[in-house]
Amino acid sequence: MSLGAHLQELKKKHAHLSATVEEQQRSPAVDELTLRNMKKEKLRLKEEITRLDS
Repeated sequence: MSLGAHLQELKKKHAHLSATVEEQQRSPAVDELTLRNMKKEKLRLKEEITRLDS
């Protein structure tokens, strides 16, 4: 997989996770532990995207 393709895949995962987090935050029965883990993964993806994009 080329670097460009890898970056695109990471960006898609980040966008999907971001949408999922927003959806979960609007839910009245949100699981805080799951939400926290999704936010950590979203941050990890963002950091990797930034590192590879530099």
